[in-house]
Amino acid sequence: MDKTDMDAVYQEYANLIYRFLYTHTHDADWSQELMQETFLRAVDSISRYDGSCKLSVWLCQIAKHVMWQELRKRKRFDIVEWTEELPDAHGQDGEGCALQQERTKELYRAIHLLPELEKEVVLYRMTGELSFRQIGEILGKSENWSRTVFYRAKQKIRKELEKYE
Repeated sequence: MDKTDMDAVYQEYANLIYRFLYTHTHDADWSQELMQETFLRAVDSISRYDGSCKLSVWLCQIAKHVMWQELRKRKRFDIVEWTEELPDAHGQDGEGCALQQERTKELYRAIHLLPELEKEVVLYRMTGELSFRQIGEILGKSENWSRTVFYRAKQKIRKELEKYE
């Protein structure tokens, strides 16, 4: 693969890799840095890509490896906290904003209780806005598997949230 091919790969997959990383870090700037490092490493190791998996899966594997290396280096294991960022509550009064924040915390607590694989699927879908097909590719599963896991995880989340009402 030459430079032109890698430029095309970057154009096609940069957004996917960024969203994948943002799902884990919840930090836009850091996700951007990690994405750039991912593509630098991909260029360096493209000769080892054997085509046994989709290119998007291979890139996500590199991205995950880069992220964990950086986490260990920076000792930033706290970055994967579930309640780190709360959505804006534009136009709400103080009480409405506080209620929205509390609901969001409850949602993230419920997600945090899920088994690791279900948690990944839910977060890729919610924060990464990935399609079920893309989620399946990243995790080496089918689109239907992703849909089923997401559906079952939603049922568990609903059940957990009912405890707070």
